[in-house]
Amino acid sequence: MPNSVVIGLSAVVLAIREGEAVVLTVRPPGQELPGLPFGPFDPAGDRTFELALRAFVTEQTRFDLGYVEQLYTFGDKGRDAPLADMGEGSGGGAARVISVGYLALAPAALASHSPNSEWEPWSRFFPWEDWREGRPAALSHIETALRRWAGESPQRLSRARWLFAMDGAPWNEERVLDRYELLYEAGLVPEAPRDRGEPLAAPELPSSALGQPMMSDHRRILATALSRLRGKVKYRPVVFELMPDAFTLSALQRGVEAIIGAPMHKQNFRRALERAELVEGLGRLETDTGGRPAELFRFRREALRARPVSGLSIPLVRD
Repeated sequence: MPNSVVIGLSAVVLAIREGEAVVLTVRPPGQELPGLPFGPFDPAGDRTFELALRAFVTEQTRFDLGYVEQLYTFGDKGRDAPLADMGEGSGGGAARVISVGYLALAPAALASHSPNSEWEPWSRFFPWEDWREGRPAALSHIETALRRWAGESPQRLSRARWLFAMDGAPWNEERVLDRYELLYEAGLVPEAPRDRGEPLAAPELPSSALGQPMMSDHRRILATALSRLRGKVKYRPVVFELMPDAFTLSALQRGVEAIIGAPMHKQNFRRALERAELVEGLGRLETDTGGRPAELFRFRREALRARPVSGLSIPLVRD
């Protein structure tokens, strides 16, 4: 049917692995670019969106989801270019694909046991977002290209300055989606000419600055998830969904820094943890730290039932 609509479900599954925030990706047969786990919603057979999502993620990756929350509904016309294969009964390439995105957090990046899926650092897709070692080199290339794109337009230049911390403007780590969409609007990321049906010209920026493109609009969905998570860690203790039952405070800090993409003051972070009463020492030491043994802690999950609980204070070094 030329006017049929298919409801698809896409999952951004994030975990912390060796101090890095990683995302679960899949490569469907015949697809050169990585994507997020995705599949169709069957109104006749699936009771809820979330149950359908959990089922097909397990089927595609053999990985069971833990914490899940709905992100956003993506329905722009042409957003599924190149066309996503939603399986039989989806209406084929003529169908309009509406995708419901989900954010899932895992306490460990377990092997999926699927040859078509792997965990990849999110910084591979957004290298300009990682400030842990200082201002990313990618931003120098991006700034030059954005100034050329802005030309004599003060509105364009103002947006570029505000989003990409140009000319001394502050960096707002939560604007991941806005930055990606500006690069898309400027035609700097390879998804832009592809989706517009234009030939792929020689890249204006080096691939190391542009990041890894993804199939369909999956990089936009991933950017939406990172924006949500970077904001949410400040007002809800969701970061503990990414931690094992027992962890060191150093591992917790590295995990938060990997999400935020910026270094934090160690002592200020620990003082804020103590004031919030979110963690409790276990009286055991982690000896496999490469240095002095460190005390193991746990998240006081019962605090969620006892009182309103906010997220973590994020005392960034640049502040």
